[in-house]
Amino acid sequence: MNLPVQYTPGSGLNSFADKADQFLRGEDTPSNFLHRCITSINTQEPEVKAWVTTRLDAVQAEAKTADRRYASGTPLSPVDGMPIGIKDVIQTRDMPTKFGSPIFDNNETGFDSASVDALRRAGALIVGKSVTTEFAFVKPGPTRNPFDTTKTPGGSSSGSSAAVGAGMVPAALGNQVVGSIIRPAAFCGNYAIKPTLGALHMGEGLGLSQLHLGVHAASLQDMWAVASEIAERAGGDPGFPGLYGPKTLGTKAQPKRLTFLETEGWAKCDDTTRAAFTSYLEQLRNIGVDIVTRNDSKLANDFEVKISDAVRLCREICSFELRWILRQYRETEKLSDELTIWVEMAEKLTLEDYRMALATRAHMRHALAEVAPTTDAFITLASVGPAPDIDFHADSGEAEYAFLTGDPAFNAATSALGAPAITLPKIAVNGMPLGVQVIGAPHHDWELTNLANWLDAEVASLSI
Repeated sequence: MNLPVQYTPGSGLNSFADKADQFLRGEDTPSNFLHRCITSINTQEPEVKAWVTTRLDAVQAEAKTADRRYASGTPLSPVDGMPIGIKDVIQTRDMPTKFGSPIFDNNETGFDSASVDALRRAGALIVGKSVTTEFAFVKPGPTRNPFDTTKTPGGSSSGSSAAVGAGMVPAALGNQVVGSIIRPAAFCGNYAIKPTLGALHMGEGLGLSQLHLGVHAASLQDMWAVASEIAERAGGDPGFPGLYGPKTLGTKAQPKRLTFLETEGWAKCDDTTRAAFTSYLEQLRNIGVDIVTRNDSKLANDFEVKISDAVRLCREICSFELRWILRQYRETEKLSDELTIWVEMAEKLTLEDYRMALATRAHMRHALAEVAPTTDAFITLASVGPAPDIDFHADSGEAEYAFLTGDPAFNAATSALGAPAITLPKIAVNGMPLGVQVIGAPHHDWELTNLANWLDAEVASLSI
């Protein structure tokens, strides 16, 4: 494989969405589809480095069983025979779960997380474990961007985003507490959903109050099918009602009004990125969609003010909630210097600081509840620009540390809000992906996906 390659929106993806009918008609088989995926893995993995481990022999045997189900007209679900990657912070019974850390180098639990158990029962083919940053935080793993290996794939769901972007698999699981699904998906040209908080069962989880399980995918149809099958078989996180909506997408839903959110990210965009997104919004206006900004609406402006310090807020909440275990990891002397800094910052926080952070997050969520009825959805970018260089240090706004897999300025707010967010691979800037992000009201994931489907089908992609 020769990298870099010139990206055009949607290129490189390997969707499973139209395969079931072909399998049922005998025109293709899950085994043949898997073989094409394995060929892609063998070709691209030496440079992209998306995988921690794979189980290719076992998954080929499972594909033959899926072949027989389709041949008899009895597939288990829309994801029966779909090759899927699992981020390596999510337990799998037949592969180690290493969390991107030498501390867990030989960590065999022998059990599946709720999401993996659900997918296996739906007939999905679990191809392997995809690379994560250390404990899904700041220190990168070895993964490279599939369109230019001198660029970051994003993080923390680095391997999942790269594997989907490279066409190795049609879907992969990721999770997000700040920007770990939406930003890497944008960098690697994926479709992806960070659903409503608690909508998909995290299993053992990581003990974080705003941890979302989500899906990277080659199409919106693949994305929703995977999310829906997890929800049906595992439900949401304990105490949450789970993902709402039918198992298949509905009619493409044209919005009448979209509210553009600047978040913390807009001020950090370069002129080219701003021009590209401004052109995308202009296309929407020309189709008849009303684009509202903070200058047009007092409620929208108040919401922008409330979410204007979300990156720091997320750092405080997440580091406080995990400091008890990070302290113990530090004692092993195998914790990275980058994450050790987070422990030291977390140690400075008091319980009162944490309570204040939770109160601020609650005010943000209240502001969302007030403004959400005034718009069909919110629209913004998924990142402050295309993927930066692999060794780029993005300013975090705090002197102690930098972001090593890209700036989450367009992502932190939706994580704190617990609102559903979807990224679409609709823009290319200088030959690299740039995602368009839409955000909905909590528990309106299905409606948001139908709206995203309209945007994907009816609004032209841009390359500049």
